[in-house]
Order: sequence, then C-alpha cells, then structure tokens
Amino acid sequence: MLVKNIFAVFCLLFLVNFVYAEEFKPLPNKKINWSFNGITGSFDRKSIQRGYKVYKEVCAACHSMNRVAFRNLQDVGFSEEDVKQIAASYQVKDGPNDLGEMFYRPGISSDYFIAPFSTKEAAAVSNNGAVPPDLSLIVKARHDGANYVYSLLTGYQNGEHDGNDLYFNPYFPTGKLAMAPPLSEGMVEYDDARHATVENMAYDVVNFLQWTAEPELERRHKLGFKVVAYFIILTVFFVLTNNKVWSELYKNKK
Repeated sequence: MLVKNIFAVFCLLFLVNFVYAEEFKPLPNKKINWSFNGITGSFDRKSIQRGYKVYKEVCAACHSMNRVAFRNLQDVGFSEEDVKQIAASYQVKDGPNDLGEMFYRPGISSDYFIAPFSTKEAAAVSNNGAVPPDLSLIVKARHDGANYVYSLLTGYQNGEHDGNDLYFNPYFPTGKLAMAPPLSEGMVEYDDARHATVENMAYDVVNFLQWTAEPELERRHKLGFKVVAYFIILTVFFVLTNNKVWSELYKNKK
C-alpha cells in the first residue's frame, strides 16, 4: 500500500511538472535603452568597467569567459598597468617545464580569463547538475540577448524555488532554472558613487557582456558610415556625369 501511495505521488508530481512545462510561457523581456543600440550606438565604458567588477566578483565563481584575454580590457579604459595587475592576481597553469611537469605562474596580459572549473563534470557537481555556460558570447547566443540577460538577472521571484532546487524566474523559457539568484543588494562595492542595486549591477554586467560578445561594434558602425558616405558621393558623381553625357548627346542630335 505504501509503495502504491509513493508511486501515485511520484506520478502526480511528474504530471504537474509536465503540464507546467507545456503550458508555461515566459514574460516578454524588459526593454532597456542601451547605449549600444542602433546604427549610432556606442559603448558606455564606465558601465563596462563596473560590469567587469560584477563579473569578476559574482559571475566568475561559476561562469567562464574563454574568448576574452586580459589585454582586451585596455579597449574599455583600463590602463596597461591595471591589466597587468589584474592578470597577475590569477594563477595560470602552464608547462610542461624542463622536467616535463605542469606548473602554476602568475597571469600575464596575453592570458585569457581563467575558468572557475577545470572540467564540465566539476562544474556540474558544483551547480546542481547544470553546467554554467561560458559568457563570452552569451548576449549573441540568446534572442534579444541584452534585454533577455537583464530581465533574467532582475526577474527572480524573491529566491523562491521548488523541491528540486530549481528557482522560479518568469523570463526563463521554462520558468525554472538551476541558477540561484546571483545578485543581491550591495553585494558589489563600486569604485564610484553608483549604488549597487540589483538593477544597476544587472545593467552594468550586461554592458560588459555586450562588449565581450561584440568588441568590434563601434568599429563596425564607423566603417558602415564610411561605406554609406562613399556610396552617396559615388551616386551623386554618377548622376552628375550621366546628366552631362546625355545632355551633350541631346544637344548634338538637335
């Protein structure tokens, strides 16, 4: 009898979760007026620097950033000396040495960001069975990426979770995810006067993630303007030349 009751409860829970997954529809992403939007968009470098601080002190505990090197931080306003100090604060596995052994050394500017876990299996064990995705291209890998990530980070329902340690978030495709709310009020101390609210930290880290995903965005916009200007000048020149040629032919016919 006890076995039947346990089996019935298990089936009921499975059915409830199945129906929830089938019927759940995520909320539309919050729409933020990002500085990088549009054909004239550009990066907010101060926000990116703050976003790096949020990534380093919060996100980097679980998420890798395998496509970004420390030296790339100079593109968003960090000095060469700052970058050297940041890199040197990490221990990087290198080698083999003359004895054929691997060893650890302080990081250098050309090193890439250090992953928090050595293997996917180690990452899964530490994160409720889920492997945290690499964040280098996360904004490009998700539809409406910047708005989606911002909505996800600010959309947790007061840390509520189910019996499987899945946390409710109405912006996640299934409504539940293994990642606990990563941000909380005041968990990062900014170097300027900006308050470390959940919304501000989410805004800054999304600016940082947008830059890591599209570091060439500003160069692409500038090149686009040059190409458009070139074609406008070429079109004007073509029209004037065409009119002159045909006007001469028309006069000769007369």
